[in-house]
Amino acid sequence: MVLLSNDEFLTQLTLLSQSARSDSSFTITIKRYDGHDRPQPREGKPPLPKPAEYQCIIRARSRSKKLSTVVRHDEVAKFMESYSKVLKSSMDGLKKIKKVKNKAKAAQG
Repeated sequence: MVLLSNDEFLTQLTLLSQSARSDSSFTITIKRYDGHDRPQPREGKPPLPKPAEYQCIIRARSRSKKLSTVVRHDEVAKFMESYSKVLKSSMDGLKKIKKVKNKAKAAQG
């Protein structure tokens, strides 16, 4: 997984959404991140220290590409504005799914 800066992540996410538009899909996950990249220690060993400030890790994944970035607490509002603009620009080509009604429901009304 590639850890990018916030601006690089947004540009790569734009490219990822454009490439996924034609043939595949992509997923985005957002989680709280405490800065630890190792698992919790076993019993008898001292626990990992608690962070003074939590961060946010954002991951994007398509079939062949993985991207991630860490957003600091004070930069979340600015990042989310840019992130929402990227998502709005990539959602213009969505297709409406036709729902199939059951024959019983169609007969009632």
